[in-house]
Amino acid sequence: MPTFFYATDEEIKKGETTDTYFIGAEEILKRKGMENVNVVAEVTSGGLPRNWPWGTLCGVEEVAHLLEGYPVNVYALPEGTIFRTTDCRGFRLPVLNIEGPYAKFAVLETAMLGLLCQASGVATMASRIRKAAGKRLLISFGIRRMHPAISPMLDRSAYIGGVDGVSCVAAARRLGIQPSGTMPHSLIITMGDQVEAWRAFDEVMPPYVPRIVLVDTYFDEKVEAVMAAEALGDRLWGVRLDTPSSRRGSFEEIVREVRWELDIRGRSHVKIIVSGGLEERTVASLSEAGADGFGVGTSISNAPTIDFALDIVEKEGRPVAKRGKYGGRKAVWRCERCSTDLVTPAGEQTPTCPRCGGKMEPLLTHLIRDGKIVGELPCVEEIRRYVLKQLEGFALES
Repeated sequence: MPTFFYATDEEIKKGETTDTYFIGAEEILKRKGMENVNVVAEVTSGGLPRNWPWGTLCGVEEVAHLLEGYPVNVYALPEGTIFRTTDCRGFRLPVLNIEGPYAKFAVLETAMLGLLCQASGVATMASRIRKAAGKRLLISFGIRRMHPAISPMLDRSAYIGGVDGVSCVAAARRLGIQPSGTMPHSLIITMGDQVEAWRAFDEVMPPYVPRIVLVDTYFDEKVEAVMAAEALGDRLWGVRLDTPSSRRGSFEEIVREVRWELDIRGRSHVKIIVSGGLEERTVASLSEAGADGFGVGTSISNAPTIDFALDIVEKEGRPVAKRGKYGGRKAVWRCERCSTDLVTPAGEQTPTCPRCGGKMEPLLTHLIRDGKIVGELPCVEEIRRYVLKQLEGFALES
């Protein structure tokens, strides 16, 4: 038996993490001679958490590997696409569709949705905090709040969403970047003296690690910030404030005080990094107060999942749909000029943008053909650049 409670790749791939009623449905279809009934099913969302106006799609590469080898054709929005749940006319916008014998892929629905729902939620929250932080440093610190087995997925999704670095060693290795971090309070407490701990950090850590030290363990933040500047001199890159909520009062005012005291001593180059219970609103207000960077944990790793659902919309070439959904295979278009989205029945001619008259480009791309991955699976850096470029045209609340 495995030591930790997580599903293996083989169990996921074989559909053993499914909801049991899909196994029942598969058995019934086989018993009734309907195992080869061909359908088109699409993944949509009826709405985003907290009234978010857009989401960041993530998890597409894992879905490709999940469905690889099954007798299906799959079309999907590229990973990292900033999507709305409906087009400009209010019609649901598919982020992915699957064509094939339903009985052959039904048991994969649960895993497929899980891969998309959680990763997209994390990526979306990271993108929103990226917008709130502007160009300031943003690090994902949230893996300690979630099961360690999914740490690489969490940090990959956060990185795609726009953070600059991640704390998880295994995730950073897979992403091809250096893990990001400073020092724990436990180091200072174990050594018994802030200055000794800061100097030891400076002495032992390799040169590529920025000299960012904690300045809130025992004394007032601005006092320890000045002490750190005097101890490390020009080698000090930044100070981190991780002040407990019970000691904060106004966190913004603490940031302003630290900034002032460093500046008047000629230490304006020293950055102020803030962490501890941050979310998009506090990141925005602390940015205005003068913070230069953020370590954001729980609000990213524990982001609300995006409620995707899979629905059959075509059976043996004929449109079908349950109540509340739209039948038929669909195409998704986006205006290259104003980013307006439009959903049309598949096979129609390329439309012009109903808002600006601009040219519209198709968004759904061929990911799997007859069980073989044929779509491009870009590297994570390329996906992240794609996200950041799109974010320039999307506001937090519009």
